[in-house]
Amino acid sequence: MADGVIYVAEGGDYLDLAVQSARSLKALNPEIPIDLFTDQAMGTGLFDSVKPIPGGPTAKLASLPATRFDRTLYLDCDTLCLAPLDDLFEILTRFELAIAHDVRRTSDLIREGATESPPYAFPQMNAGVMLYRRSTVMRGFLRDWQKAYAAAGKPRDQPTLRDLLWSSDLRFYVLPPEFNLRRVTVLDAWEPLDARPTILHSHRLLQHLRGAPDRLTTLTEILPAERLARAEEWRRSLVADPAQGGDAVAAYHSAEAALTRRERP
Repeated sequence: MADGVIYVAEGGDYLDLAVQSARSLKALNPEIPIDLFTDQAMGTGLFDSVKPIPGGPTAKLASLPATRFDRTLYLDCDTLCLAPLDDLFEILTRFELAIAHDVRRTSDLIREGATESPPYAFPQMNAGVMLYRRSTVMRGFLRDWQKAYAAAGKPRDQPTLRDLLWSSDLRFYVLPPEFNLRRVTVLDAWEPLDARPTILHSHRLLQHLRGAPDRLTTLTEILPAERLARAEEWRRSLVADPAQGGDAVAAYHSAEAALTRRERP
């Protein structure tokens, strides 16, 4: 198949998050198939295919090459889809990989490498949102990433990804931040014509797994109260954008309604 999305979920808690994210994506992109790699019992329905996690150094690194799609969007489980993906996959007509910069780029954590020493201006990429092509070149890159990760002995996979992107000739594209929105604070500076927030990637969606008393499931729960007006501006701008092809506000509310349903399909 040409285009599709994959999730990798180890354990029941992350499966619940994957279901939550997939519902938000399906509500706005009903035509895009979604596959799940998991170690849990899960039927199809929301997911077009459910497969066991292959063997490998990590569940994610093992699953990325196992995609059945020609062009794949991998999403971490702590994501929400806020707008239709539209022509996002078309980036892969020119590039093997598309990925966004990480945040906290002055921190030692994000500047860390494994064997290379790239300059500050070449930071780590956030591997929680990855758009990639199924090609000989990309399959080789993913194999090299598995080997580099295993050899480095580091818990995070992003230092070795940074090294490989720096040292290889892989053609990759850096996605704008609205496709991997890690800091909702930037929305205070954005105006409706600046960007269209498309994929939210927030650790606050899994804060209940780290001891917080409340589980957050929607964009409006994550946004502080003073930013809710900005969220309404996005919704109005989506409707005004003819490229969306329909009532995007209704689609947005449909997605939020789907996210509040905790039951599995």
